[in-house]
Amino acid sequence: MTAEIFHPATYTRAVPYDRFVELRRTTPVCWIEEPAVGAWPAGPGYWGVFAHADVKRVLRDPDTFSSHLGGTQIRDPETSGDLDFVRAMMLNQDPPAQARLRRIVAAAFTPRAIRRLEEMIADRARVLVDAVLPAGHADFVEVAADLPVWTLARVMGVPDQDRRLLYDWANRVIGYQDTDYAGLSTADAEALSPLGRAALAERPASMTRPDGRPLNPRSRVGLADMYAYAHGLATAAAATDPAAATDPVATDGSATTDGSADADRDTGIVGRLLAEGLTDAEFENMFFLFAVAGNETLRNGIPGALLTLLQHPDQLESLRRDPETLLGPAVDELLRYWPPVMQFRRTATRDVTLGGRDLRAGDKVVVYHASANRDETVFPDPDRFDITRSPNDHVSFGFGPHYCLGAHLAKTQMRAMLGQVLTRMPHVRPAGDPVRLTSNFQNGLKHLPIRWD
Repeated sequence: MTAEIFHPATYTRAVPYDRFVELRRTTPVCWIEEPAVGAWPAGPGYWGVFAHADVKRVLRDPDTFSSHLGGTQIRDPETSGDLDFVRAMMLNQDPPAQARLRRIVAAAFTPRAIRRLEEMIADRARVLVDAVLPAGHADFVEVAADLPVWTLARVMGVPDQDRRLLYDWANRVIGYQDTDYAGLSTADAEALSPLGRAALAERPASMTRPDGRPLNPRSRVGLADMYAYAHGLATAAAATDPAAATDPVATDGSATTDGSADADRDTGIVGRLLAEGLTDAEFENMFFLFAVAGNETLRNGIPGALLTLLQHPDQLESLRRDPETLLGPAVDELLRYWPPVMQFRRTATRDVTLGGRDLRAGDKVVVYHASANRDETVFPDPDRFDITRSPNDHVSFGFGPHYCLGAHLAKTQMRAMLGQVLTRMPHVRPAGDPVRLTSNFQNGLKHLPIRWD
């Protein structure tokens, strides 16, 4: 039975690394059943790819393994219209079309832009730890969750009072498989900007379709309020100083939201997107990419990193003694050991042999980063967590033409938050059992209680 590899409930307990070892040794490319999960119908199944070399082969060859044909999520979009919509996202395109959108996004992640953000990120991490330090205990998931939201708000030009909306939109997408998040809304409507309050009115009244099937939270309908907000933010950006609107990093995270121009504010990446003349679908999907995809990865990766360190006290102590030297390589090892994203999908464009198996054109092909990162042919003693590991050829940020443009920014945030924990939370330790997210996609935690002296 291979359905356990697909089933989200498997990952509520733990990532099935023992099963990955067996599959790499016996059937590194194997057929995975795709049973019904709750109200979500069964799928046709897919080829799971578990060996490091095969994973990299798939990721480097978009001509054979396409992101565009069926998107990059295991579940097929429900309708042809849904598929057409998600195909406008950069993640779901193949070269050369993908290169145009990638060039636009790259403007937000230039070395100059990242340097501008690094000091602000370090300051924000300090503020977040300041807020909980006197109590001596906290749920680290809640502490860490604000940093990627705050950072992305700066990049996107989202006003501070609307920042919590980014958190809620990511929750809705995560809630696809974990009901604790499905209907969670934490934004205080009274505290939102006029634009934020207007967007709330567009929120779907139910995440269930009239026919009883669940509404895909990644669809245009499932995130109608987010896309309404995106267009409102674009309208505000268009009313600002054109010179400011092309700056990819918002210095104060506050675009105007009442339609008035304000020369002291800029509009983040939204202004850049407007200048490039994206279609509505491209603009909306790009907003999703920043607001949700860039958010949920770090809110899972940072708590997972701390839990890994707490489970390896010798490595934690080594890192505490010499963070200046070891924090950089430690972050890469943490990403290898706890990959925030466990898998991504491609679709075969032609008949092809992979890992000794014959795949047919149209077959779904899902690469498992979590398995590739523990491949014993690449990583000596792969289940050992070693913050000095070098080389470290993990694939947590992908490989090939879709390598994550935000990788450097993600590492910056991880270093900032973990650096605060190491230097300001003496004898940090667990204060209860961690609670894992139910997801076969995101390797996440819902709760990580900690305490310190």
